[in-house]
Amino acid sequence: MADIASVKVDELSDSQIRELVKRAEESGISDVELVQMAKLRGLPEAEAEKLERRIQDLQLSSTSSRSRATASKREPRRQVDLSEISRNLFQYQRDGLADLEDRPNEIFGSDLFYNKNRRLSFEPNLNIATPKNYVLGPGDMVYVDIYGESEQYYEATVNPDGFMILDNIGPVSVSGKTIEEATGIIRNRLANYYTGIRGSNPSTFVQVTLGNVRTIQVHLVGELRLPGTFTLSAFSTVFNALYAAGGPNENGSMRSIRVIRNGNQVASIDIYDFLVNGKTNLDFQLQDQDVVLVDPFIARTSLRGEVKRPKIFEVKEGDSFEDLLRYAGGFTDEAFKDRVNVTRISGGERAVSDIFNSQFGLFLVKGGDEYYIGKVLDRFANRVQIKGAVFREGNFALTEGLTLGQLIKNADGVRGDAFLDRASILRTYDDLSTELITVNLRDVLSGSTADIPLKREDVIRISSIYDLTEEFYVQINGEVRNPGTYPFSKNMSVEELVLMAGGLREAANVKDVEIARRSKNADAGAFSELLTVQLNENLSPQADPTPLQPFDMVIIRRKPNFVLDKLVQVEGQVNSPGIFSVRSAEERISDVIARAGGLTRFAFPKGATLIRRTEFFDTESEQIRRQRNLLDLQQRLLMDPNNTEAQELLVERLFRNLENTPENRREGEAVAESRRDLITGIAERRPDLAPIRIRETEAVAIDLEAIMRNPGSDLDLILEEGDIISVPKQLQTVRLRGDVVYPATVRFERERGMKYYINRAGGFDNRANRKRTYIVYANGEVRRTKSFLGIRAYPSVSPGSEIIVPTKGPRVPVRPGELVGIATGLATLVLVITQITP
Repeated sequence: MADIASVKVDELSDSQIRELVKRAEESGISDVELVQMAKLRGLPEAEAEKLERRIQDLQLSSTSSRSRATASKREPRRQVDLSEISRNLFQYQRDGLADLEDRPNEIFGSDLFYNKNRRLSFEPNLNIATPKNYVLGPGDMVYVDIYGESEQYYEATVNPDGFMILDNIGPVSVSGKTIEEATGIIRNRLANYYTGIRGSNPSTFVQVTLGNVRTIQVHLVGELRLPGTFTLSAFSTVFNALYAAGGPNENGSMRSIRVIRNGNQVASIDIYDFLVNGKTNLDFQLQDQDVVLVDPFIARTSLRGEVKRPKIFEVKEGDSFEDLLRYAGGFTDEAFKDRVNVTRISGGERAVSDIFNSQFGLFLVKGGDEYYIGKVLDRFANRVQIKGAVFREGNFALTEGLTLGQLIKNADGVRGDAFLDRASILRTYDDLSTELITVNLRDVLSGSTADIPLKREDVIRISSIYDLTEEFYVQINGEVRNPGTYPFSKNMSVEELVLMAGGLREAANVKDVEIARRSKNADAGAFSELLTVQLNENLSPQADPTPLQPFDMVIIRRKPNFVLDKLVQVEGQVNSPGIFSVRSAEERISDVIARAGGLTRFAFPKGATLIRRTEFFDTESEQIRRQRNLLDLQQRLLMDPNNTEAQELLVERLFRNLENTPENRREGEAVAESRRDLITGIAERRPDLAPIRIRETEAVAIDLEAIMRNPGSDLDLILEEGDIISVPKQLQTVRLRGDVVYPATVRFERERGMKYYINRAGGFDNRANRKRTYIVYANGEVRRTKSFLGIRAYPSVSPGSEIIVPTKGPRVPVRPGELVGIATGLATLVLVITQITP
């Protein structure tokens, strides 16, 4: 029940409910008391009602359990009036403790009895053997068992007059007696009726145990958070009572808590014994009408710094600093233990003293003392450091007579890249000034120069030859699998750099490889020197290779006219539609139509259209297309369970290559982005223009009849990647759109002009822009109406055409003010004309 406020009863299984009730019964708690206790510990009211219903539905109430039990005639020990105890505590905690601000309290032990995030109740355990020193009183239930030659049992409750009445025996006075004393009284009384009890060798025996436990009232006064009179269990100790009252307040003592019974002090409790030594004094139990008095604190002192519990502690007379240090849990690992600083009130002022280690047990603490434990100094008594080009950098101990050469040996020697001509020793003197000592390490290690003795806090730095120069690298770009920057090595050739870059791509031109080398003649204004080399196709070594130098850039260009497979598509009325690979850079529309088996007899060549990608089309780069093909190959190999050893190795290579494939920009992407930005900029600067649509594909009007009659002519376009040639069936309709009375699709009739078809759609609408009427033919060609001297010449109509009549736009009504302005303007114009005319 540590987090009972978040428990959801609906999520508990029946077995968990049964186990909960079973444990409650073993502790002497009834079902009703169980629900009340759950409410006290934070279970919401709605969840408590659900818990009570679940227990009733499972028929797990204490009554039904006892009716089924056959092993014992007695129910477990219970706490009498537990609901009253719970209600009493809940009322005080709700009205008092719950309103206390849970602010950090530096007084040691102040959060023991109350903490907003945690409840420690010191609830008495009822499921224990009856304490022999337990004093009986009114309300206690006593069980008397007689066994041996005679068997009998009695259950009796001590009445308010202090008697327990045994059947057929009579009243027995037990109030104020301990269990041990009451057992003797009851045994003597029963001996008059069971003769086997008496004698040195009895045959009948008597056992007296405590049944249900009564409640007592305890008065808590003094420096408490919530003083008052509390109803508690008769098994309660002083800790139970202090919990009920929330513990001592800020002025209350943790070390002087007195128990007063019948006007006399019967016990004194020191909570530090529990906090420090683990002693709880649980053997001392409270009795009815006991008074627990919490005195004001005796004296307090603070302990700060490097201790495990830096807090304010209450001290008694005679406590030494050693005792105070034990309350604080002792020193931390970094504490300076030889001397402790103390500030003490002396007369009308404060005084500072030092306590040395040998005085800890003798120095007596007083109220108001402030002790501070410092840290050890952040310095080293015998440290030297070595950094740089040695195998083991770090701190080393300064031993007697340690020299620079010996320290380098302790560091496992210098590395091969060590710069031996110059090393430095940074030396720190007592006044914290520093000096830099420069040595020739080569001479020191060879013995030609005397070794240098070291001192405390010397820092030796040995540089690497690479620390003194710029990092060397070379670059490779172009048609290699992994272009980029690679480390430079002496005598590196172009072939070795290509191998480091993963090898050549298929498009690499090995006959024209360029090396761009930084120019050493800066005064001449040249940025780089260009060297041209040739490579073998298999990257085998050449007889006289050109060695690379630091910062060289190798550029491997593409083969002339190298492209991957170009695909076009022919659809519609051809004998063999589908996807075709372009054979050469000169292949035309007529060539592909011929490869597709020519046109069918249903084809309508005049309506044929060529759909071509624009520069804005998101074309896959060669690298992405190659990667997609390799991925397809990989999947096929993975699906085959009978791969050969070579094929399994191929799968491994594919996994490795596909993971490390760099992302390349598709060819022409920079040009497309530049044009897109240009068009977008024009549209933004010209708000009067209609929105410009950037298309990835466009229809190109072609005359397939003329192309087939004259292959290779200017009309026969050269094909490009992604072209789609669409040849429709014979078309027999004409479509009318725009500002006509009834837009519709009508049957095509030969020898009929555009005006005829417009009349078939009801004629022009009122706002039709007649002179701008145009027609879109089936092949994508567009022609508009022409006008000369008011006579309109409409374009001819063919099957599959679409006639579009644009509109003049909505009519804007003339406002009265505008009419007045027009009239005034006309009158002014007439007046001017009349004045001019003689």
